[in-house]
Amino acid sequence: MNRLGMIIDLSHASDASFYDVLELSEAPVMASHSASRAMWDHPRNLSDSMLIALAEKGGVVQVCFVTSFLNDQPFPARDSARNEVVAHHGNYYELPPDEKAAFVEDWIRVDSLFPPKLATVSDLADHIDHIVNLVGIDHVGIGSDFDGGGLLKDCYEVSELPNITRELLNRDYTKEDLEKIWGANFLRVFREVEKIAGKL
Repeated sequence: MNRLGMIIDLSHASDASFYDVLELSEAPVMASHSASRAMWDHPRNLSDSMLIALAEKGGVVQVCFVTSFLNDQPFPARDSARNEVVAHHGNYYELPPDEKAAFVEDWIRVDSLFPPKLATVSDLADHIDHIVNLVGIDHVGIGSDFDGGGLLKDCYEVSELPNITRELLNRDYTKEDLEKIWGANFLRVFREVEKIAGKL
């Protein structure tokens, strides 16, 4: 992957795989849609030690909008209904293609009966603050995950993205900080990965 100039994405990797990749890769890596495990204890989030290691490698973590990664409050009725869907259909990822549509239909029905209690832009900014305070402004970005459940109460689709900028401005982030968060940090990683590929 380094030779081909591919950016390695460690979101959803196990902790062991995360450290294996950091040890082996000659290029910076990224986590395209993860958040801070110290702020919300979810296995897909990155611990402080992982964030530090990622930053030392020159990488970037892009904080996603998924409530279960940011600030997922208990919702027993919804959780019970979701468990019933899984009990009835089985594990979605193990279903044959012709049975997945029925699973999705029932899963969506649960969300309509028990609308999710979505995290907010403020919750997202809390994760960004923590990462910036831990490893600096050069290693954090935005990784919405709109296609995978990334919805915030006050940033439900792309026209509401300015709500994030507004919140960060209210927290005294500068124009230069916002440029880095909104893409410059990712582009830096992209350029570095391409440069290293040219040398291998």
